[in-house]
Amino acid sequence: MTLSQELLGDRHPDVATSLNNLAGLRYNQNRYDESESLFLQALEICESVLGSNHPDTQNTKESLAYLRTRQGKR
Repeated sequence: MTLSQELLGDRHPDVATSLNNLAGLRYNQNRYDESESLFLQALEICESVLGSNHPDTQNTKESLAYLRTRQGKR
C-alpha cells in the first residue's frame, strides 16, 4: 500500500481499489475490525474523488454493509 500511495498519492482511485481489495482479504481472514477500517478508508477516497453515485463507491458501500451485517452491526 505504501508504494501505491507514494506513487499515486493518498487520494487516488487506484489506492481506494487497493484498500478495498485488502479489506476483502482481511474479511476472509476473519479480521473484521481491520477490514472495516480499510473499507472506511476506501469509501472516504471514493466519495471525495469519484462521488457518491460512482459504481466503485457503491461497491465499497455494499461491501461495508455486508461486513457490518455479518458482525451484527447496522
